[in-house]
Amino acid sequence: MDLVLSDEQRMIRDGAASFFRERGGVARMRAYRDAGGVGVGLWRELAELGWAGLIVPEAHGGAGLGMAEMAVVSEAAGRVLAPEPLLGCAVLGASALGLGGVEAGLGWLAKVASGEAVAALAWDERAMRGETARTGTVARRDGDGWRLEGEKCDVIAGAEADVLVVSARKDGGEVALFLVEKAAPGLTVSAQRRVDSVSVARVGLSGVAASAEIGDASVLDKVLDRGRVAAAAELLGVAGAAFEMTLAYLKERQQFGVAIGTFQTLRHRAARLYMALELARSAVMAASRAVDAGAGTRAGEAVQMVSLAKARASDAALLVADEAVQMHGGIGMTDEHDIGLYFKRARVLAMTLGDGAFHRDRWARIAGY
Repeated sequence: MDLVLSDEQRMIRDGAASFFRERGGVARMRAYRDAGGVGVGLWRELAELGWAGLIVPEAHGGAGLGMAEMAVVSEAAGRVLAPEPLLGCAVLGASALGLGGVEAGLGWLAKVASGEAVAALAWDERAMRGETARTGTVARRDGDGWRLEGEKCDVIAGAEADVLVVSARKDGGEVALFLVEKAAPGLTVSAQRRVDSVSVARVGLSGVAASAEIGDASVLDKVLDRGRVAAAAELLGVAGAAFEMTLAYLKERQQFGVAIGTFQTLRHRAARLYMALELARSAVMAASRAVDAGAGTRAGEAVQMVSLAKARASDAALLVADEAVQMHGGIGMTDEHDIGLYFKRARVLAMTLGDGAFHRDRWARIAGY
């Protein structure tokens, strides 16, 4: 497996970095937070650049690329804490609409790729702890269709979504994915702000009529693994930017007449952060390519690589964020300093779609331990 970027991927990476930098960088995240933390920001512009439909097939208006390309965009977004719903819509929402291959979902997929609509995946519930087998939302047969009952939490991009893909048990049995439009009677969407100021939603379903059934449990698993790769890549961006900010501070902060970056203890700690980031980067690159390649050489190999990447990226980002705040000293504890924003985003993303402990356990179960 080739763990280097192709020429096309480098162009996408450089273009994404330039775009987010020119649009205000981290200052835009502060403005988003102060405005209430709900909205799609530069979503239309991202769609015009092709990023909303980056993994959408060309036949449905997308770029037809893969998670390897999405990972470099997600990393660039993470470096500036971009609040746009790349993870929630361009990865989770788009994948949920497209992987089932159902016409009703594919119609919305084209709107997502063009930036006309935002789609979100509503799958998580309070008692699930990341295990899709614990889905409590129920789909009951109603003539030729289905009606949904239940509640979903932490729906990424749910507050902005025009359409939701909801997981539910068919008559209490197998899990399936259902299409629910925003205006559906009985649907309630309540926006909530996470500690990193980015909005999620709580979704209530009271006899909501689904527009269509668009996938099964195997589709949901594939969608979530795509999301985990994107979240891991975004964590790389968050941690990488925090690390660079910390190195710059170590070089400029003076104590006893010298830069504190010359102190051996701090140099060793910085080296440890660098190694953690590089190991995580290799894992994320390998996982993105494994997902794009489909089935691995043995059962569960791609899934294991996804869990390895998410665990590595989560642990590395938390380590970097903790050390960054400490090395910045007193100013690292203030809300006015950007490093605090990176600390909060790392905390949230590390938990999103399963934290390090969840994915180490998942990896071990697949391996037969």
